[in-house]
Amino acid sequence: MKNPDDTRTEETRRAHASEVEKLFLAKSATIKGAIHALLRNHAMVEDVLQETFLTVSAKAGSFRAGTNFVAWACTIARLKALEAIRKQARADFSLRPEVVEVLVAEAEDDRDRESKLRVLETCIAKLPGSSRRVIDLRYFQARDPGDIARLLSLTLESVYVTLSRARRALQVCVAGKLKESQ
Repeated sequence: MKNPDDTRTEETRRAHASEVEKLFLAKSATIKGAIHALLRNHAMVEDVLQETFLTVSAKAGSFRAGTNFVAWACTIARLKALEAIRKQARADFSLRPEVVEVLVAEAEDDRDRESKLRVLETCIAKLPGSSRRVIDLRYFQARDPGDIARLLSLTLESVYVTLSRARRALQVCVAGKLKESQ
């Protein structure tokens, strides 16, 4: 048999929940405005307002009569808006098919680049020692031609000639090796 106090408590809880829902409906424009300040997307604002109503209804027992209802409901709305923003960010993270295609093409390009770099390394190794040294200083150590000339006790003109000949030799070697691999 039910305790009469339990029945009164349940009735009081339902009455309180009903009052909280009435307060929400009366203040919904203000709550919606607070949500809109956080979210610009109208559909998201409406969704968050509905989620806020459901949460306010479920948590009606935690609202204390006589306190600031709008502040309490807006706190819930703010948390719901942040949750919606996080969900949207995760949804936006999924890639469109055309983006996936570009990434796959870039991955294939990366493999091509890697194989071309290996060919280039092989061709650099075939250069005469002095040319290899000038290429190393210029392109791997980022030295300017004047520095290279001073380091190797060469004239600036001879550095330019060596770089030009080495680049041409590398171009021919790489082109030949790539043609072989096809």
